[in-house]
Amino acid sequence: MNKTNAFVSHALVHYRKWNFFIFTVLTILSLLNGQTTVFYLIYFFWWNEIVRIIIDKLIYKHNPDVVLSNPNNVGILASIIQMGVYFVFIVVFFGFLANLNNPELLMINMNILFFQNLFFNINLIIAAAERIYLHKSRLPLKVSFGSFTPNMIVLHISIILGAVIMLFVVRNFPDVFTPTNFWGSVIIILPFLLLKLFISHSLY
Repeated sequence: MNKTNAFVSHALVHYRKWNFFIFTVLTILSLLNGQTTVFYLIYFFWWNEIVRIIIDKLIYKHNPDVVLSNPNNVGILASIIQMGVYFVFIVVFFGFLANLNNPELLMINMNILFFQNLFFNINLIIAAAERIYLHKSRLPLKVSFGSFTPNMIVLHISIILGAVIMLFVVRNFPDVFTPTNFWGSVIIILPFLLLKLFISHSLY
């Protein structure tokens, strides 16, 4: 049993490292190509949770190693409704209103929204593949349904964090945070990379 636990722990640590590394590399590449905005990161976290909800609902019954956080609540209606509310707020505020005076950032956000951003699309495909991998790898996997799941709480934090960055950092330094000034935008992605690292070490 100890050998099994050691193997599981090692596998999860290995997975978390690669998961975070790939997300970081793709995010930095998108940054260097002027394709990263606050909307990019928050919208990715939103899609990451939607993908998790759908894949978990379709597969969890076929995965004997799933650990349900609430066995009495396995419906996804409450989750979908809450994610719908988040979607409207994220798209309207971070996608449109926050960048009305910056046509370049607005265009980047629209490309992301309509899946015209290569880096976003690759990250999203990897997010779906990794969730399926976790189900198929026969490793203990936490699954939550309903409203205010752990991932939704992280999404909620990312929305608050994004609003703070947008209102008190990005808007106060318009000459720094532009699509052509990539290195100045590092401050945008750093908190979200740390948040992603937190997700990788606490929710799997």
